[in-house]
Parts: sequence; structure tokens; C-alpha cells
Amino acid sequence: MLAVHLVSFFFTKLQEDPTKKVDRFLHAMRLHDDQLNDISARFQAEMKKGLSAESNAAAAVKMLPTHVRSTPDGSEKGQFMALDFGGSKFKVLQVKVREGMGIRKGGVEMDEKTYRIPKELLTGRGTELFDHVTESLKDFLHERNISLEKKHPLAFTFSFPCEQTALNRGLLLSWSKNFRARGLQGKDVVQVLRDSIDRTGGMDMEVLAMVNDTVATMMTCGFDDQYCQAGLIIGTGTNACYMEELRHVDLVEGDEGRMCVNTEWGAFGDDGALDDFITEFDRDVDAASNNPGKQIFEKMISGMYLGELVRLVVLKMAKVGKLFDGRVSDALRTKGKITTAHVAAMEEYKNGLKNTRTILEELDLSPSDDDCIAVQHISTIVSFRSSNLVAAGLAAILTRIKHNRNRRALRITVGVDGTVYKTHPQYPKRLHKVVRRLLPDCHVRFALSDSGSSKGAALVTAVAQRLASRKRQVDETLSSFKLSQEQLQLVKARMRAGLEAGLKSKGPSAIKMLPSFVYHTPDGTENGKYLALDLGGTNFRAMLVNFKKSLQQNVRLYHKIYTIPLEIMQGTGEELFDHLAQCIGDFLDYMGMKNARLPAGFTFSFPCEQTAIDTGTLVSWTKGFKATNCEGHDVVSMLREAIKRRNEFELDIAAVVNDTVGTMMSCAYEDPQCEIGLIAGTGTNVCYMEEVKNIEKTELQKGKMCVNTEWGGLGDDGSLDDIITPYDTEVDQNSVNPGKQRFEKLTSGMYLGEIVRQVLLDLTRGGLLFRGHVTETLKTPGIFQTKYLSQIESDRLALLQVRSILQQLGLNSNCDDSIIVKEVCGAVSRRAAQLCGAGMAAVVDKIRENRGLDHLNITVGVDGALYKLHPHFSGVLQKTTKALAPRCDVTFLPSEEGSGKGAALITAVARKKKEI
Repeated sequence: MLAVHLVSFFFTKLQEDPTKKVDRFLHAMRLHDDQLNDISARFQAEMKKGLSAESNAAAAVKMLPTHVRSTPDGSEKGQFMALDFGGSKFKVLQVKVREGMGIRKGGVEMDEKTYRIPKELLTGRGTELFDHVTESLKDFLHERNISLEKKHPLAFTFSFPCEQTALNRGLLLSWSKNFRARGLQGKDVVQVLRDSIDRTGGMDMEVLAMVNDTVATMMTCGFDDQYCQAGLIIGTGTNACYMEELRHVDLVEGDEGRMCVNTEWGAFGDDGALDDFITEFDRDVDAASNNPGKQIFEKMISGMYLGELVRLVVLKMAKVGKLFDGRVSDALRTKGKITTAHVAAMEEYKNGLKNTRTILEELDLSPSDDDCIAVQHISTIVSFRSSNLVAAGLAAILTRIKHNRNRRALRITVGVDGTVYKTHPQYPKRLHKVVRRLLPDCHVRFALSDSGSSKGAALVTAVAQRLASRKRQVDETLSSFKLSQEQLQLVKARMRAGLEAGLKSKGPSAIKMLPSFVYHTPDGTENGKYLALDLGGTNFRAMLVNFKKSLQQNVRLYHKIYTIPLEIMQGTGEELFDHLAQCIGDFLDYMGMKNARLPAGFTFSFPCEQTAIDTGTLVSWTKGFKATNCEGHDVVSMLREAIKRRNEFELDIAAVVNDTVGTMMSCAYEDPQCEIGLIAGTGTNVCYMEEVKNIEKTELQKGKMCVNTEWGGLGDDGSLDDIITPYDTEVDQNSVNPGKQRFEKLTSGMYLGEIVRQVLLDLTRGGLLFRGHVTETLKTPGIFQTKYLSQIESDRLALLQVRSILQQLGLNSNCDDSIIVKEVCGAVSRRAAQLCGAGMAAVVDKIRENRGLDHLNITVGVDGALYKLHPHFSGVLQKTTKALAPRCDVTFLPSEEGSGKGAALITAVARKKKEI
């Protein structure tokens, strides 16, 4: 029989290929790649419109936020009850997600039972419908001997259009699928379910999540494949969802991480966007539907309509005499007589033509071989158009994901479910081929959902439970860094007590309060040329500062930077100061001023005790310096002796200052109200103008003197023990000076990154970060530099870039990890800024009280990378100062030239007063 058909087929083909006339008749349904790319671009525009708060109301594609913020990572565990409600039958399930079984098969066990819904409940009162559902739920618990006393988390799959305002809250927009239950439209169906559970009684259920079937499909596949970031349904209906960057979802607050968006793409074209691709057959299907003008895209591609589209094409071709010799049967005229199952049967590889003949004969038709070939080809074109349109929509979604993540190429998995995809023999291959052709730079894998939406809903619930549990644990860890106003007031009081104790000549004090012998700030009349020398780290800077009498000319600066080699830093003191003298000689040569005897200021940013403005005895080296025979010696004398040994030039070293005092003087030249200096960088310190009468270490009784507080020592006496965390203790014990500079170790750039590393290490060991994988990098002290805090906390930095920073550190993070790392950085840096603000409040209030003022206006000169570069540090510091010292108006003025210019100014002021 088959041989006869083949002979007949080839004979007919010689006369006229029956597929050709179908191609001509349905040319509008045969879409080429340029058209598909055009449709894809239109859908991308619709997605953007739906995501925007301004245009969402008018958008056909609604892009509904689902409040699902994470796909499974394999650590989900627990037992869940599930309700799968989407048609005339619904399921009740017990789902067990076993610990450590994710990202492989066998991780989920399900026990289920299907319940029917009586027809009268489909159109009756909504409360009665839900009471039937919850009574069935209770019946299932009884039947399976599941405890009624125990609290059960419940996952709710509800496959009707809903607007979700939270993961466990969804307002029913409209019924579909023959449901018309009264009194529920516009209501929160989760709350309706809760109320029904309460009425039924005898159960303790916590509804944690509500999802639709598309989202559940993505989550089901995501449990076995971590790259699954999109879900697709091609069945009776059609829809797609994907993980969108939260910063683009205007309808939801927040901009960190991602959220699954339910596109509801079936409505694509409802606003006319597809009019030039719609055929007369599409219009006929739409006109005869229950919702004319709605769900246009769905009517072109979904299982509910494919069979009807084929019927209408066959009917039209028969009427015009191109099929069945113009004969039309009553059955062919009857809506619904050709189904999508028929379409699939007609396209079977081996039996397609035989199935086509059988189907047509059941429609009271007498098809020829050519008729069978033609009708089979009609089915192919209609279903091929469906897969092409799905491919175009999916290409739009995947292109958006790729652009969102700034990837040149994308590896991604799409979870798929639906009868068309599962039962049509050619559909999956066609879809996959076209998607890959439209997106050649994407590696797209399609994963078939094996357990439907119930498993996915349970996994959404499991993920929600995991994230909620993790957030509680992370919040608990970070709570020790959160300081209340009462705690900050205590820090302010302790700083004030430390300042007062340090001013006394006797008695212990953690805050040294070193006199600087700087008695005056600049008044703007300073003029002349001064040399400024600045040694504060691995570089030495020589600077020529020329103060002009004219305000228009102001200050001119020339400088040169010299590196201090490691062997000099750790050699002898004589070698170090000889090297500095050599650098000074080179700079004077460079400026052509070797014969001029210039007054010089020396910024020496190491702890020194001063007995005069031009003497400073080094207490101890820091910052990697270990030059011998320096500690306990006057550094000015050592520099003078080195210059004398060189015998090439002469300098009048009139002042030695530290960088904090230099910063205050530099800013005071710009603002006469500047009487405080603050360094917030690698280290931290404050100086301010104190009443001389309060400084017991001097014999003067009138005027003011700048005091270098060395406030980093606050807490060395145990006064901060109540706010010091175990992470701070770990950092302190591993430092070069355990038990010293405790305040500095809470607030300065040298230590903040290391505190963050200790927290990340603890969270990872607890399984809350990086999937519990502690890398060698994370165990490396000093690897997490403070500059990373500034970068990670930048408001302009997307989480993808945060992940990039972590990857540079050898930390393979996901989106949720990046959010937690950002929270840790924020907690540590915010505490640092608040503590500095509390300390500053103590200083300004002391100045106000010193002067007997009800209100103080004062400026703080500031330098340091932490203050200048961190995106939030300065704002938090200022806000805290204002809150704790409300009777002081404090202006913070960043220093432009820093301590070098300040040293020159101190020299200028000192010489001017000396001349007077």
C-alpha cells in the first residue's frame, strides 16, 4: 500500500507539487529571519514598556513582578505542602526537598493526589470553591498520616493572571479556563486561601509563596541546572518568565539583585504591534474567541488555537477549490473539529500522511493523496510559524538578559513545559534551531520540566525559606556592627573623657593629646617662598610653596615625589636622613634655588612628642619603617645633621608637624573658621585649637594651641570593649601592635577591609556565603583591601560588577552572595563613619563649651582616601556629628593640597609671629 502511495506521490509531483500551492496560499505565515528579528525587536520594546512605571498601565505586555528573587542553588531542604490549582482538577502534594541533593536528580520526592472540582463551583461563590480546595487539603493530610498539629509551609501554584505585590500576595486580575467564581476578582487569593484554611480548621499552614506555572517550570528546571534563568510554557496557553535585574523593575522597590518577571507575553500584539503579521485566519480565530482583541500572540502560537487555525485554512482552500475538489463537509465547518493533537499526529515522521488521511476521513471528507500532502503541509506551516514566533519572543528575552549582564556571550538554560512542546514530534527541534540561529553568540540549553509546576512551587517556597533564614542569620551577624544612638552617645562621652584626661600632665590616658606648639591659624596675609617636606609613607615629597600678597594670585605650588627604597626604610637612621637630604638637594637643583636659604616646614607623619614647634622626638615607627637609631631622637636634628654632612645647601627648618595639623592649616588658609583637622584614610587622627590654659603640659595661660589628639588610642584602656566585636578582636590580635590603637582599628582604612574579610570568612564557614566554600584567597590576611569597600558600596555599581571584583579576589559568587558582601561592607564602613562622627561631636562640643558659647560655627579640614573616595563615609560622619552635637554647625572642608601646604603655612605663621 505504501509503495502505491509513493508512486502516486511522485506522479502527482510531476503535475503540480501540492506543497507549492499551500506555500503560495500561506505565504504570510512563512516568516524569514529578518521578520523574526523585527518581531524580536518589537517584543524587546514591549518588555521595556511593561517594566517602566510610567508606561506599564498602557503596555500590552504587563511584565508582572513575581517577587521570586532567586533560583535554587542546591542547598534547599525541608518538607512542604503544595496546592496546584490551574484547571478543572487540582493537586494536593507533599514535597520533600532533601539536604545536599540539589543540582542532581533525586533531590525532590513528591506524593500527590488529584481532586476534581464540581462544575457548579466553577461559576459559584469563590469562598465555596476555596473551601472545597482546603477540605481536600485536610483530607490529604489525614489520608497520608501527616501531622495536623505541626506547622507546614505551603506552596501555592495558581495559574491565573494575578498582580503580585509580594511573594505571598496576589490580586486576581481575571478568571480564564471556564472559571467564573464570583467575588474573587481584585482580591488577594492567598488571603482568601488563608481564610478558607481557618474556616476548615484543624490545620496549621503558612502560605509562603504563590507562583504561576511558568515560574514554577523555571524553578523546577533550576533545581537541576544552575544556569536556568528563564521559563517557557507552550501548551494550551503560552507564557514566558525570566530573571530580570531588580533595578529595571520599576513596580518594585529596591535595586539589588534580580527578580523573576512573568511577561504574560500572550497579550503581545493586543495594541496592534503585530498587525502586519496577522493573517485573515488569525482574525477569524480571534473574532470567534471568548475574548476578541485579547491575547493575540497566544492565539497565533498556543495549543488552544493551532488546530483551529489549521481547520480554517483547510476550509478556505476547500471553498476555493484547492482541496477535496471543492467539497466541504459539515464537520469541516464545525469549530473545534481539528485539534492541536491532530496537528501533532499529522506531522509524525513516519505515520504523518496516514494519520492525515484518517483525520480527514473522520471529517466526512474523501481526500486524495495530494490533499493529504497539502493538509499535512498546512499543519507544518501553522506549527512552524508558532515555533518561529516563540523563538522570536525568546530571543528578545535572552538578548535582554545578555545586555543586562553586559556579556558578549551568554550561557543559559530555558526550562520548558506544555503539551505542544512535549507531544508535537517536530516542535522542540524547530524551536531550538531557530533560537540558536537568531542568537549565534548564546549557548542556549532547553530543559524539559519533568515534574510540572508543583515541584517548582515547592522549590520557590524552599528558596524563600532558605533566603529568609539566611537573611536572619546574616542580620544577626551584622547586628553587632549596628550602633544605637545611646551607644554613640557613650562613645562621645568616652572620647570627651579621654580628651580631658590627655590634657592633664599626670595620670593615665589612652588619648595622648600632644601639644603641636602651633598657636595660630593663617590669617591670609602670609607671603613668601617656603619649602615643604613631607614624609608619611613610602614616598617623600618636596614642595616649593609661594604665597602671594595678591588674593587673585593666591598660592603657587611646585613639587616632586621621591620613592623611599625598602632597604632605606629598614636600614640605619643616618642612611634614611641622608637619602632625604639627597632628595631635597635634587629638588632645589630642579627649581634652581640651591643657593637660597629657604625656611622649611617638615611634615613627619609618625608619632612624635614635641617640646617646641621645631623639635619632634620620634616615639615609634609605623607603616613599615624600621630605620635604626631614630626612636627617641629629634627628627629635626637628624635632618639638619644630614644636610650639614651633604654641605651643598642650607635650610632653616622652622617647624615640624604631623599630617593632621598640616591639613587643618591648609584648610584654614581657605576658611578662617577652620580650627579642626581630621585624617580619615589609611589611619585616622584629629587635631584642634585648644585653650592653652587647659593644657597642663605647657606653662602658658593665654591663647590657643593646636593639640594633636592621637585619638586612635581611644579604647586601649578597655573603654570600647562593649562595642568591639569578635571580628575586631581577631584583627587586633593579628596586627603588629595588639591591644593598641583600638579606635583606629575600628575606623581607619588600614583595617576595615580586614574586618570585612573576617566577617565573610565566618559567614562562609556557616554556609551563608559562597556555598560554604572557604577558598585559600579568603583565608589570606590583607587580601580584601579597603578600596574594595569603596568600589562595592558605590551606588553606580551593578551587582555584576561587584561579582567581578569578588572574582578578581578568587571568590566565585552568585547574585545573592554579592548582595550579602555589599551589606557586610556597608555595616563595617557605616560603623566606622558613625564612630568618627561620635568622636568629632565630642571635639566640637568641647570647643563650644571652652568658649562659653550657646552655639558654635566651625569648619573641619579633612584629608584621607576613606573620607574622599568612599561613597557614603563622609555623609554618615557628618550626619552623626550633627545628631550628637546639635548645638554646633560643623562644615567639613576637604583639603586640596594636604599636609605639605599646611607645613609651609605653619612655617610662615611661626616666622611672622616671631618677627612680631
